[in-house]
Amino acid sequence: MNKLFLRLVMLPAGLWSSMGADTQQLQAILKAKLLMDDRKPLSFGRQRSSKKPNKWTTVKNMVFSAGMGMLYLISLFTIPDRLLALTVLFTTFLFLLTFMLITDFSNVLFDTRDKTVIFPRPVNDSTIFLSRMLHVFIYLLRIVLPMSLPAWIYLGILDGWKGALLFPVPLLLMVFLALFLVNGCYLVMMKLFKPEKFKEVLSSFQIAFTIIIMIVGYFGPRALQSASFAQINPKEIIWLPYLPSYWLAACWTWIGVPAAIVYTKWLSLLAIVVPLVCMWITVKVLAPQFARYIGAIDDVSDGPRTVTANGKPTRSQLYKKLAVLFNRNSAVQAGFMITWLQTSRSRTFKMRIYPMLAYVPIMFVFQLMNNRRSTLAETWAHLPETKLYLFLLYLSSILVITAVTYLTVSDQYKAAWVYYAMPLDKPGKVMIGAFKAMWVKYLLPFLFIVSIAIVYIWGTGTILDIVLAVTNITMFAMVMLRVSFRNFPFSCPEQMSNSGNKFMKIFVSLLVPAILGAAHYFALQFWWLKLILLGLSAMFLWLVADSYANTSWADMRKMEME
Repeated sequence: MNKLFLRLVMLPAGLWSSMGADTQQLQAILKAKLLMDDRKPLSFGRQRSSKKPNKWTTVKNMVFSAGMGMLYLISLFTIPDRLLALTVLFTTFLFLLTFMLITDFSNVLFDTRDKTVIFPRPVNDSTIFLSRMLHVFIYLLRIVLPMSLPAWIYLGILDGWKGALLFPVPLLLMVFLALFLVNGCYLVMMKLFKPEKFKEVLSSFQIAFTIIIMIVGYFGPRALQSASFAQINPKEIIWLPYLPSYWLAACWTWIGVPAAIVYTKWLSLLAIVVPLVCMWITVKVLAPQFARYIGAIDDVSDGPRTVTANGKPTRSQLYKKLAVLFNRNSAVQAGFMITWLQTSRSRTFKMRIYPMLAYVPIMFVFQLMNNRRSTLAETWAHLPETKLYLFLLYLSSILVITAVTYLTVSDQYKAAWVYYAMPLDKPGKVMIGAFKAMWVKYLLPFLFIVSIAIVYIWGTGTILDIVLAVTNITMFAMVMLRVSFRNFPFSCPEQMSNSGNKFMKIFVSLLVPAILGAAHYFALQFWWLKLILLGLSAMFLWLVADSYANTSWADMRKMEME
């Protein structure tokens, strides 16, 4: 499959050569990268004991993407106007591709590991940049082609062989458009910001865009439904001709599909011109100094500054005070400080945690909007009369599940050798310190803000419920660590996580908070019962935390063998 994709991207070899790339070097680099991609283990299934390279990674991922593509047929089924339905289809794809480029594939673009292999060779900047662009392009094709297969078949049935032949053209143009616009923005950012600031700006941009995509994903379908989108006349949407996705849909006028807007056929030319112009500008104008920027970014230290001003410690030393405040043992303090710093430096960890901070309130508001018996204003007015604050509190368990799951995995897991070089009698001391750092840094501030909102809306009578819910959530997180994640912080590769029964673990992780919330709900009318539950939960939390903190080397070896 990779050979087919490689031949496809090398068809316009003359175009790449005109942009300054060495086509032989470009093909050799892409061939090596694609070969390494197929040797990566899958992100699902048990990979702990298997050391054989997985040659079917690409095929399996494409089959999964084809199944997901069935969801994108909704617009073609529900919207009568063909071009408007295709606009919604391509808009959905563009959002998906942009989201993937910003969250996942930026690591491929800014991968500094090539610095030791390719940069010392006589390879020019255009070749290096195009190799990364086309590598990501192939990645996207692996996902987009099978995901678009249901729509491809459906349009082939509607429009015959002309529609089947036409569909790949706007699809490829859409991938080019998303790829070069996003990475063009990245390269502009590299020119505007200094290397020491670029990583910080990039992380903030990625997190903000992830949250925006999350909001659009939840509230977009409801907005379309409330507007009776299927009955809208395209002529009434004045901003429709300015959408790139509408330019792509306008290509169907080539095979005789009617358009409500008269000049739509001319807009189809923009679907061809704009991606090519963007590609040329990106490669010829922005890429010449790409290698120098990558090298400068790689040389920048991510560590926090500890410079003092006027004899006072800077904010970066706050974690040291907190480590001493919450821990007495030196090993626990070390685990606390290592985790605090690593969670601040790891862009991957922040990309997974920070969107979850926004997910909880977004999900809560989404549930309020789903009340079809009353408007949102009426639901909000009667909110203090309900017990929905329990749903909000226990919904925070999603943040806990995410934080605990990714507390032990990292791309730089090989650096965990330092734990084994330390004179530790009980490695659990470092692990409990890591949990405390995660709890103090993320869970405690988030639950504090949620608690203020609950007290403001529902009154001070909810304070005991808040304390009980926070104790239950913390106890649940500790049980998860004790049962499934008895490892040093950031010491395991993600692909080798024990996920043979991953579905069952996810099911239990979602079921347990629901059970705790149900028990809490039934105890709402009895303050003495809530006190009993609080005592039991606190006692169980202490026992599990003590057992986790006393994890021995033998316990860790036993966990690795399971």
